[in-house]
This record gives sequence, C-alpha cells and structure tokens, in this order.
Amino acid sequence: MMGDMIQVLGFSLLVGFWVLLSLEEVTSHGDHPFARIGIHQVTFALSDAAYVKASPAILGSKDQNSEWVTVYISNQNPSIDDWIGVFSPANFSDSTCLPENSRFSPPYLCSAPIKFQYANYTNPNYKVTGEASLKLQLINQRSDFSFALFTGGLSTPILVAVSNTVAFENPNAPIYPRLAQGKMWDEMTVTWTSGYGITEAQPFVEWGKIGGDQRHSSAGTLTFDRRSMCGAPARTVGWRDPGYIHTSFLKDLWPNQVYTYKLGHKLLNGTTIWSQMYQFKSSPYPGQDSLQRVIIFGDMGKDEADGSNEYNNFQPGSLNTTKQLIDDLENIDIVFHIGDICYANGYLSQWDQFTSQIEPIASAVPYMIASGNHERDWPNSGSFYENDDSGGECGVVAQTMFHVPTVNRDKFWYSTDYGMFRFCIADSEHDWREGTEQYNFIEQCFASADRQKQPWLIFIAHRVLGYSSSLFYAVEGSFGEPMGRDGLQKLWQKYKVDIAIYGHAHNYERTCPVYENICMNDEKNHYEGSLKGTIHVVAGGGGADLTPFTPFNTTWSIFRDYDYGFLKLTAFDHSTLLFEYKKSRDGKVYDSFTISRDYRDILSCTVDSCSSTTLAS
Repeated sequence: MMGDMIQVLGFSLLVGFWVLLSLEEVTSHGDHPFARIGIHQVTFALSDAAYVKASPAILGSKDQNSEWVTVYISNQNPSIDDWIGVFSPANFSDSTCLPENSRFSPPYLCSAPIKFQYANYTNPNYKVTGEASLKLQLINQRSDFSFALFTGGLSTPILVAVSNTVAFENPNAPIYPRLAQGKMWDEMTVTWTSGYGITEAQPFVEWGKIGGDQRHSSAGTLTFDRRSMCGAPARTVGWRDPGYIHTSFLKDLWPNQVYTYKLGHKLLNGTTIWSQMYQFKSSPYPGQDSLQRVIIFGDMGKDEADGSNEYNNFQPGSLNTTKQLIDDLENIDIVFHIGDICYANGYLSQWDQFTSQIEPIASAVPYMIASGNHERDWPNSGSFYENDDSGGECGVVAQTMFHVPTVNRDKFWYSTDYGMFRFCIADSEHDWREGTEQYNFIEQCFASADRQKQPWLIFIAHRVLGYSSSLFYAVEGSFGEPMGRDGLQKLWQKYKVDIAIYGHAHNYERTCPVYENICMNDEKNHYEGSLKGTIHVVAGGGGADLTPFTPFNTTWSIFRDYDYGFLKLTAFDHSTLLFEYKKSRDGKVYDSFTISRDYRDILSCTVDSCSSTTLAS
C-alpha cells in the first residue's frame, strides 16, 4: 500500500513538474529578445575613453542586398556586459520622434536596435584588454546604420560611444520578392519591398518564358504608418518605417512552365532601377497528373547568421530549416508556412530580416502563409483571442508583407489549388465555430473540391483545432484547442479530409485516421483504400523554442518528436501520396506513410460520411 502511494505521489510530482515547464514555455512565446533592453532607461555618457568604428562604410557596390561589416570596439573601462546595438536609421536619438502623449517626453531612444551582440562574443579577453571586433551581417533595409556601444547591461544601458555611419549604395532598391498563388490557378503574384513611393517611381515586373518575349505587369503599392499599429511595442520603440510593399499579378500562365522575372522601378527622370533576375515554375492546372511536392511547417521565426539577438535562444532551429529547404529547392514546388511567421512581436525591423532569410525560397516557389497568434492577436482588435502576442501588430504587418488569395485581408482564410491538391487554410485567430462566416467558408472549401480531379484534400490552421499531446493542451484537458474539434470534426468526416495540419505547438506529432477520439484504421504506415477518418499532424517545429509533450499516452497518437522539422507531401498521381517528416538538423526522413487508393475509395461511405439512403425507386 505504501509503495503504491509513493508511486502515485512520484507520478503526481512528475506531472506537476511538466505542467510548470509547459506554463514557462507558453509564457516565453511572447518574450522577444529586444523586450529585455531598457530603451526608456538609457543614460547618455558619451566618452573619449571609448570608440566604435565600422567598416566598410559603403555596402552593396555590386548590387548585394546583404553584406558583412566588421565593428571595432575600444573601451578603457570594459565590463563583461558591454554590448553593441545596431541602429537603423543611424540617428536614434529622441530628436527623431514625438511623444504619444503631450504630458510625457519621448524616451531617450525612440527605437530598439535592429540587432545586438555582446562585445565579448568572439573576444573572451575583452574585459582585460578593452579591445574587440565583431563580424555582423547587415541587410538592405532602406536606411543607414550606426553601431552604439553600451555598458550597464541590457536593463540599465549606458551609451558610451557611437560609430560612423554605414549605408547601402542604393537603400531604396527593390528587394526580397515573395511569390504566392493568385486567385486563379494560372496566376502568380509577386510581392516585394522598396524605398520608392508611387510619387517617386512606377513599380512593375518584367517577366516571360525563358527565351521568349518579355512583358511588363504593373504593381500596386501599399504601406502603413505608426497609427496603423494597435499598441506597444509596434507603435512605440518597436516601430520602424516598413517602406513600400508592391504586388504585381502575373496572369495567363501556361502550366508547369519556367518563367523568369525581375523587379523594376521607373523613376521620374526616365531611368529604371532593376533587381536581379529570378525564375519560377508556374503551377499545374487543377487535376493535372504530374509530380507535385509540397512543404509545410509552422512557427519558424528568424535567426541571425552572425549570432546576434540570441538573448534567450528564441528561434534556434530557424536557420537549419531554411537551409534544408534551400538545399533541396529543386525538389520543392510550393511552401506553406502556417502561422507564427517571424516572431517580430512588434519589433518591425525583424520582418525585413525574415524576408531576407527566406528570399532564396520565396523568390523561386509560392510561399503561402497562414495567420498565427504572433501575427494577429491583440485585445479589442477583433481577434478571437484577447492576448497581446502580436506585440501591437494586430495582423497589419503580415497582411501587408505577404499576399494570399483572401477576399478580405483581415479575414485571413482562403483556399488554393495546386494540381491534385486542394488546400483549405483557416484563420485560427478568428472565430471558426459553427454558424460563423469562417465555418461556412471551411465547409464550402471542402464541398467544392472535385475529388476526382483533386483527390488530396488538406486542411490547414495555425492553432491545433484537432488533436495534440502537447503538454499545455493536456493541462487544459482538451488535447487540442478548446472548442476546436466541436464543429469541425463532422466536416472533416463528412467531406473525407485526408490530412489536417497545424502549428502553434512547437513539436511534431501524427495521429491515426481519427474521428471523435477513436482510431478508424489500424494501419500506421501504408494506407490502402478509404482512410475512414482524418490524419491530424502537428508541424510546429519550424524553429521556435520547443514544446514538451504530456507524459500520458493518448490512444490516437502514432508518432511524436520533440525536435525541429518540417513536412513534405508528394503526390505522384491521383492514387498515390507520400507523406514525410524531415528533421531540420539533417534533412533526413524520420516518419512517413503512404496513401494508395482509387476514386471509388473516396466515394465509399464510412461512419457519418454519407447521407441516409433509401431503396425507393
């Protein structure tokens, strides 16, 4: 008896420990590295005893959008918590901003640095010698840069030296193109960023088949200002001018053809500023029988190749995931990044950093996104969840920086067809429950799929509206988003959705074909004929800090992995689909299954999937 009590007590303590760990993980989601910097606590103490010099001063002389800069540091009174902040624009004093409230003066610094690094990062003897050098990578962000040396750590920074100014040769250049599917299968959209407003230049795309005639398609231009943000830090120290966001629509494309394109801005004096040349392959027409390869992941975020910003190990897997996709790009046709895009959390400079990181991917294949809590959620802003995870962005930045074929940008749900696939992308940050506008969209998306032409029906959402063994969901007792399955489950079953894929939980998990918590199929790796239920997959291990699982075994969970990774779906034809889970560290497959079936298997009835029939003639 005593042994049983000790065993129960030990198990309870184990669960309690995991609960505390889970709560800490959830809390850290909104903790951006820049949030640790006491911008309002800065003391100005510029001293002749310290200096900072950056070289080279001019970047991009060969049209590069990214270059490495060496920062030389000298300080006669060094300490282990001295750090370098990179500021852009270079003038970061309080003379560049106004207070939000006339009763209060602006802070000493009006904006957070775009990145930071400790002076002793690659110089272990800095505290003794006071001498150091750092290699930092800069990207073109439409303004100049300066490097500031602070003592006093991050919480009570003391500014002691500021460097010379560094700038790109053309800071306004068109950069970081992002492809996306249009509303029609034969349309591709190109979105990019520049420093040219519509009163300064006309934006367009020059494009055409390789070796064929080139045509010009004009682009629309959008931007937003500080007043478009819903709160701090996006509206205060995290604000940075986003430049201008341009989108062009390339129409009447032939299926599966390679096209080249380049971005152009025709200035008022008649000269044209060009980007480099890019290329993409157009989408197959709906139902086309060809090899089609899809990448899906969530919660990747961004990371710095120079090691900066990593105060709290925020998104350590991001660069590995990006590298694996770039290395295998010739075997990828379309990418879905299903929410929690870059974790800017109100520090807007990070969106440029992210679009630069994914440029080799997004410039070559459609890069489709879904809305996550770190893009959209803010109190009293219309989001379903009343939290502050977006850092005051309230969806504005993501909806402007990336184009997707929505009817309304703030209602970030949409459908898109890619050959034999139909994708129904939900917006989990808006109400999806039965009777809502979004619920009706989801049912229409399922119902309108022609399963003879598009046999592979995929549902996507950021939050886990299906099944998850992640600890924070287990603590809530829902093993998925509360209310998530209530109304959607009958739609998945009625319309025979093959796979439902989610992010939000930073791990990987795959279920059996499940309906109402019951496995409808005993097979685990090679499915033949009707699935009889929907396979639910969590693919939130794109890069952000990992989420632990509950110690409980759930009957519907087949495979779990506490690591970084992404999915690859390969449709060989109308009858064969390969699903693979690959780890970001090496790109190797660690879980997989196949589905083999005919059209009649989709038509066949299973539990709650068909209406009642009658023998009456």
